[in-house]
Amino acid sequence: MSRSDVPLPSRRTVLMSATLATGALAAVPGAALAAVPGRPTAAAPYTNPLVRNRADPHIHRHTDGRYYFTATAPEYDRIVLRRARTLRGLAGAEESVIWRRHTSGDMAAHIWAPEIHHIDGRWYVYFAAAPADDVWKIRMWVLENPSKDPFRGTWTEKGRIVTAWDTFSLDATTFVHRGSRYPAWAQHEPGTDNNTAIFLSRMADPVTLTGPQVRLTTPEYDWECVGFKVNEGASVIERNGRVFLTYSASATDSNYCLGLLTADSRSDLMDPASWTKSPRPVFTSDDTTGQYGPGHNSFTVAEDGRTDVLVYHARPYKEISGDPLHDPNRHTRIQRLGWKPDGTPDFGVPVADGPARPAALPREET
Repeated sequence: MSRSDVPLPSRRTVLMSATLATGALAAVPGAALAAVPGRPTAAAPYTNPLVRNRADPHIHRHTDGRYYFTATAPEYDRIVLRRARTLRGLAGAEESVIWRRHTSGDMAAHIWAPEIHHIDGRWYVYFAAAPADDVWKIRMWVLENPSKDPFRGTWTEKGRIVTAWDTFSLDATTFVHRGSRYPAWAQHEPGTDNNTAIFLSRMADPVTLTGPQVRLTTPEYDWECVGFKVNEGASVIERNGRVFLTYSASATDSNYCLGLLTADSRSDLMDPASWTKSPRPVFTSDDTTGQYGPGHNSFTVAEDGRTDVLVYHARPYKEISGDPLHDPNRHTRIQRLGWKPDGTPDFGVPVADGPARPAALPREET
């Protein structure tokens, strides 16, 4: 998921595009959550894929006890929403289209990577879109719904998220840390030879950035530069006195993987020196379980309110014919996120599909 002030590879240019802590359990094929002795079970095992043909998944557990799900549809033409009282329930939940692309103008192509957030009593969806006449001029946009129920009320287009440069940008997310709201996103920085890096700023309101924007990570290791030099799809979880920011790297084929940044919770998150970058990917394709290109993750919590859950997409095969962006079989998956004795996340490997799952799926009809 170009155009920018500096020539970029066509984009093709950027992309969209369980193991438990310490000695608990090894990944179980087809199951992404299991009981831990002495600890309440969060739920029966999850069967993957959770939702087929949905990439870049984002799951928000709301105060009403429901899980709200959105993701990229493979036609790149709409924003969808599901909800259920359990994570497993999202698989069969009715899907509603809350917004469709325009037929002309700025929000007419490449509708990518929506995220749903509830901020100050209103619902917001952050997503990427491009003009009909320049489909790689991708920028970040915001929808707002003041209704208590996001399936009702009116979704209003609140405009574009304006950053320091008018360049290729996408994958906006937001989080609160020590009373301040931050956005993190991927963008091409003028004068660099990468496709996208991850940036951080603060927000004056759910649509407006305020103050400086700082670069937290840019593609530098070999595993971040396969096919394209990409850091994108940031997601944040805070545990054990640290802030962890995951991001996705490389092309959206089997090379796609997760990287990790870590900061002390007491540090200044706007200081790039506060963040330590892991030199190796933390979540990658796995031949044993048959899952490829795991990435563009988010985090949620299981039904017990305490078990962390990793949400991501992957394909059940390695070889792709043509452009990976035209392959619709990136499926939403979930599994328990473990924690190591040192307090850092243990991602494990992407667990295998259930035994009845086919290896490849046809493009869905809409």
